[in-house]
Amino acid sequence: MSFDVAADSYARFMGRYSEPLAVEFADSLSVQAGLTAVDVGCGPGALTAELVRRLGTDAVSAVDPSESFVEAARERLPGVDIRLGSAESLPFESDSVDLALAQLVVHFMSDPVRGISEMARVTKPGGRVAANVWDHAGEKGPLSTYWKAARDLDPGVRDESGLAGAREGHLAELFGTAGLADVESFPVTVRVSYPDFDTWWQPFTLGVGPAGDYVARLDDAGREALRARCMELLSDGPFEIAAVAWTAVGTVA
Repeated sequence: MSFDVAADSYARFMGRYSEPLAVEFADSLSVQAGLTAVDVGCGPGALTAELVRRLGTDAVSAVDPSESFVEAARERLPGVDIRLGSAESLPFESDSVDLALAQLVVHFMSDPVRGISEMARVTKPGGRVAANVWDHAGEKGPLSTYWKAARDLDPGVRDESGLAGAREGHLAELFGTAGLADVESFPVTVRVSYPDFDTWWQPFTLGVGPAGDYVARLDDAGREALRARCMELLSDGPFEIAAVAWTAVGTVA
C-alpha cells in the first residue's frame, strides 16, 4: 500500500470526495472561529484548508508522514504549521489544541489506538478528538463498486473492508479504547458526479492506496477485465457516487 505518490495523483484519486467531506466533517463538529485545531494525516490539505477558512492560519496546524503531501500542503497553505510526522508520535506539545481531527486516516495508522491516544494527548482537557473512515464494510464508500468488481473477478482479493474503523461502530470502539469520553458515532454522506466512466476509472491507475496498488499488480489482461467489469456495474456515464464515512467524536477528560 502506498501514499508515497505525487499530491496531484492523490487529489485526482480521492480529492473529489475529500474536499466536500472536509466541509461536512467540519460542519458536523460545529468548527468555528476561536478554536485551535490540528489536522492529523493531512495529506495534500483538504481538511486543513477548510479549517484555515474557518479558524485562520495561526489557529491551525497539521502533520503527515508523506513528504510529497507535506510539501503540497505547505505550498497550498503558506504560513500554516505543517510538519512531517506520524499519528502514532505527533510532533506537538500536550494540551495544545481544542480539536484534533483525522480525515480518512485512522484505517491506515499502523496502531490506530495509539494514534487516537496521541490525538487526545495534544488536545486540551474538555477538547474534542474526531475522525472519519469510509464505510468500506457496508459497501457504501467511494470505492465500493471498484472492490465489488475486483471480488467478482478475484474472490480472494483483499479489499479495505477489514481496515480499522471501516465498519459501523468500530471507530467509536477505538475511541473508547483510547480513553475518550462521551463518544458519539454517526454517518456523513457526500455525493460526487462523474461525466463519464473514464473520468472515474483513470485515477485508479495512478497507484494510490490499496486500490491503486491492486491495479498496478495486474497484468494488461487483468487490468482490462477489471475495467470492463467496473463499467458493467456503473455504465458509461454520467453517474453519481454517494459515499458514506463513519465519523466518531469524543471528549478529552
